[in-house]
Amino acid sequence: LSSSAVHIQANLEDDLVKEALKTVRSPKHRMEGMLSSFQSDLSSISSEIQTLQQQSVSMNVRLKNRQAVRSHLSQLVDELVVPGAMISTILESPVTEQEFLEQLHELNTKINFAKELSFRETLACSDIQDIVDRLKLKAVSKIREFILQKIYSFRKPMTNYQIPQNTLLKYRFFYQFLLANERTVAKEIRDEYVDTMSKIYYSYFKSYSGRLLKVQYEEVADKDDLMGVEDTAKKDILYSFFSKPSLKSRNTIFTLGQRGAILSPAELEGPILVPHTAQRGDSRYPYETLFRSQHYALLDNGCREYLFLSDFFMVAGNSALDLFNSIMGKTLSMFLKSMSTYVSDCYDSIAIFLCIHIILRFRAITAKRNIPALDKYWEAVLELLWPRFELILEMNISSIRNTDPQKLGVLDTRPHYITRRYAEFSSAIVSINQTFPNERTNALLGQLQVIEVENFVLKMAAEFPSRRDQLIFLINNYDMMLSVLMERAADDSKEVEGFQQLLLARTQEFIEEILSPPFGGMIAFVKEAEALMEKGQLERLKNDEARITQLVRGFSSTWKQSVEAMSQDVMRSFTNFKNGTSIIQGALTQLIQYYHGFHKVLNQPTFRSLAVRSELINLHHLMVEVKKHKPNF
Repeated sequence: LSSSAVHIQANLEDDLVKEALKTVRSPKHRMEGMLSSFQSDLSSISSEIQTLQQQSVSMNVRLKNRQAVRSHLSQLVDELVVPGAMISTILESPVTEQEFLEQLHELNTKINFAKELSFRETLACSDIQDIVDRLKLKAVSKIREFILQKIYSFRKPMTNYQIPQNTLLKYRFFYQFLLANERTVAKEIRDEYVDTMSKIYYSYFKSYSGRLLKVQYEEVADKDDLMGVEDTAKKDILYSFFSKPSLKSRNTIFTLGQRGAILSPAELEGPILVPHTAQRGDSRYPYETLFRSQHYALLDNGCREYLFLSDFFMVAGNSALDLFNSIMGKTLSMFLKSMSTYVSDCYDSIAIFLCIHIILRFRAITAKRNIPALDKYWEAVLELLWPRFELILEMNISSIRNTDPQKLGVLDTRPHYITRRYAEFSSAIVSINQTFPNERTNALLGQLQVIEVENFVLKMAAEFPSRRDQLIFLINNYDMMLSVLMERAADDSKEVEGFQQLLLARTQEFIEEILSPPFGGMIAFVKEAEALMEKGQLERLKNDEARITQLVRGFSSTWKQSVEAMSQDVMRSFTNFKNGTSIIQGALTQLIQYYHGFHKVLNQPTFRSLAVRSELINLHHLMVEVKKHKPNF
């Protein structure tokens, strides 16, 4: 055994030696083998990694699909399940409870979901369809009863219907639920509301309009109250013991007074009149005040109703307008009919014009609020009022055109009552029209002023025999009309500008007229001499020494007395002291200018040798003295 072991050991040692010698002899071949082995191992690892990645992606997709299916199934199960809380709330809770409203929203969602599933033919839908339908019917029944009761509450006397309206707006989803799930009930509720509110508005406004007319002025203008009609105030006094006295002075019909305040924002949108309170206080109002109150109530209620309809019944555009008209149409027709009856017999042009501008402002208010519900009504009212206003204005124009001066009694140079009527009326219309200019109004006023009133004043002035009295009459009337117009109209209005030009022209002519008697000789000489000077022919007056001497001495001796008499005469002739003062100042200024021209002519070489030149009054001294004669008013 020992020899065998020794032999085996020897063989092993030989093999090791051989392997060692082989390794030592070929290291290059061994390294190549090792690298090839590593490359093979790496290739297998890369393949395994790709396999693992593909498996991971596949597992991720399967996971997402399972999650999506689980979510969809979970939602489907949730929608299909009808909780017991929903059933008990829909069946037992009052509709005014917040919990009922919340569960109604949930029920509406389940109804819509069930409809969607039925379209897809989902079998699970049939499991809940019956209970959902029964809950829907119960909810519809309770909602119908609740809304109808609110609508019926509008009909109770003295009820403020805005309160139940506000309550309905809190539950506007009820009608939306009915509209989506039971259209016949929704239509029933809508029809009932339309019928109820139509009757309420008609009854309210009919009663209110009738009570308003009881507090209107009993004294109103009639067809004989025109500008060109003879003033019968004196006649009324004479006959007051034998007949019913005159309604009122005809002049007040054409005066605006405080009536224009109705267009101020404070009054235009102020509280409406309460007729029984006015009757208790024995108050009376002009037509435009009643008109404003009536239509502001219409505007306020109309805007609120339109907003309610749009919000609760979920309508817009033409649908909202149609629904509004189905409620308010009867009331608006009643308004137009009663207004047409009144306007057809109305001769108060200022009242009609104020009503026009009230409507123009109310139309602007509704436009600002973006509520078109009353637009057609506003247009209908304007189409009713404009022709009547124009007709009354044309009647006044015709009355002035056909006036016979011979039938107007004794004339004097003071402002005529017909021109005063025109001035008051024109200033009223112009002041109102400035806020909403209208070309039709401007054209009619222009015809009244230029064609008729100015012709009337000239026709009346022609009745005076002397040119002096004619000018006094014209100036007094132009000045009066201008003063009245300037109180209300803008300074640059056509009416003001026109009368200013007429007044200036007639005033200048009158100044020449009153200067002529005391100073006419000097004025004629100055004009003649200046004309000859321009032609270089002043030598033709060289032999007029006697005439010049008489003019110089006559002026020096009488000018003070003449100026004093002229001042007193002017102040007696003109009703407006300010106007009279202005005329005197203009006359004295013109006198100084003529005397300055007289100096200038006598300073020419032709007249320098005249001895009478030394008797000329110093121009500066004359100006100082003249200022003493200017009246102070």
